[in-house]
Amino acid sequence: MPKPRRAALHRVPMRHPGDTAAIEQLIAAGTLDPAGIVAILGKTEGNGCVNDFTRAYAVQSLTLLLTRQLGAEAAARVALVMSGGTEGGLSPHFLILTVAAADTPNPQGALAIGTAFTRDLAPEEIGRPAQAEAVAAAVREAMAEAGIAEPHYVQVKCPLLTTERIAAARAPVATEDTYASMGLSRGASALGVALALGEVDAIAPNEIGRNLEKHSAVASASAGVELERCEIIVLGNSPDWSGDLAIAHAVMRDAIDLPAVHRALRLAGLPTEDGQLAPSAADRLVAVLAKAEPSSDGRIRGQRHIMWDDSDINATRHARAVVGGVIAGAVGRTDIFVSGGAEHQGPDGGGPVAVIARRAPLA
Repeated sequence: MPKPRRAALHRVPMRHPGDTAAIEQLIAAGTLDPAGIVAILGKTEGNGCVNDFTRAYAVQSLTLLLTRQLGAEAAARVALVMSGGTEGGLSPHFLILTVAAADTPNPQGALAIGTAFTRDLAPEEIGRPAQAEAVAAAVREAMAEAGIAEPHYVQVKCPLLTTERIAAARAPVATEDTYASMGLSRGASALGVALALGEVDAIAPNEIGRNLEKHSAVASASAGVELERCEIIVLGNSPDWSGDLAIAHAVMRDAIDLPAVHRALRLAGLPTEDGQLAPSAADRLVAVLAKAEPSSDGRIRGQRHIMWDDSDINATRHARAVVGGVIAGAVGRTDIFVSGGAEHQGPDGGGPVAVIARRAPLA
């Protein structure tokens, strides 16, 4: 029988993408044991596109911090998932996930965290079934290690194609459009999650980025220039874990699906009042994680949107602002993790939304 573990999550603000001061303060105060850090997610204030180097800047700063605290080898085992773009009212922040030994598991089930990494992907594998299969294997590995039977949220940080990587490829690449490679990489990663969880049976090369009927209800993928492998974080509940944290999820059918957000909150044990999280429950909300994507047909419930037609602002930036506003209105705060680009992550134009919360004390 595995020894019980306890997951914790710290949410801290960032003043700029390289600002790790709030994390360092937690460590100095003894609130955060750096040896227990298994993953850090971050929302940075860049454009979320190919040249969004706020992600790489944040990863560099976090790597330097972790290396000082843990050494280079241990620091390399921490999954660093930076998602660029805090459009609208979204607030830049970090989510630090930790795991520690515990004495007694929670029979109700408690938040469990599993992490895994793929090998470095060759440029010609990005956006293709080979990437999906590598992600699927890593998801299964993370689930098995953490004892998670039913994930509520699977985060994948995946690479993209740059001009340099395309030139170095030993075979034709999926696309020579570097921006399009982001969507193909996210899509292949999401389908890899779906493959691991049995949401799809197989993936054909021509389905990635095209057959949006195939999708995962719990996948969240973010592409970046700062890595060549895929980094996977699986979150679920397990009776083998300890603590009062739990996770729940729902699927938004479109960008304004407020009832789905309310449903995720209720499943996490958080009541809403007048459409917003009740003040009595607000202090139990730990994190909200969601995906955002403009619908491919250019409409939301029959009404035209211009997200795909705006030549000044990228469509995913519009989507993050819309979905971020809907969720912020529901939870009453703006430091929420809304990631753009939801290819095969929920239905077309929608996406998963997950809520991590502390359970209410027993009466």
